[in-house]
Amino acid sequence: QVQLVESGGGLVQAGGSLRLSCAASGSTIGIIGMGWYRQAPGKERELVADISRGGSTNYADSVKGRFTISRDNVENTVHLQMNSLKFEDTAVYYCNARVLHSDLRYIAYWGQGTQVTVSS
Repeated sequence: QVQLVESGGGLVQAGGSLRLSCAASGSTIGIIGMGWYRQAPGKERELVADISRGGSTNYADSVKGRFTISRDNVENTVHLQMNSLKFEDTAVYYCNARVLHSDLRYIAYWGQGTQVTVSS
C-alpha cells in the first residue's frame, strides 16, 4: 500500500502562482512514476503532468510552459509549480503514484485531492 498526502492548494488570482506538494509513504520502493491530475466540475479527470523515476516528464498541452513538475526520489515527494494561473485551471488536483509491487501487481494510487481556485 502507498499513501499520498497532498498540500498547497488554495485561492489565487489569475496570473498568480501556487505550488502543490505530495508526499508518499508506505511501499514507496516500487514507485515507478508520480504525477498530478485534475478534475473540474462536470468534466472528466485529466492528466496535468507526470514524472518517471528517471526524471522523464510529460505535460498536458494546456499547461506547458506554465507548470513544472519535480520529484525527490529520496523523500518520495512530487511537486507541481503552477505559474501564470488561469481561471480554467480551477479544479481539484489529485496526486497519483504508479507502483509495481514485489508480487508484480501494478497499482495506481490516488491522494484525497486539493482544491485550486483561480479567480478571474
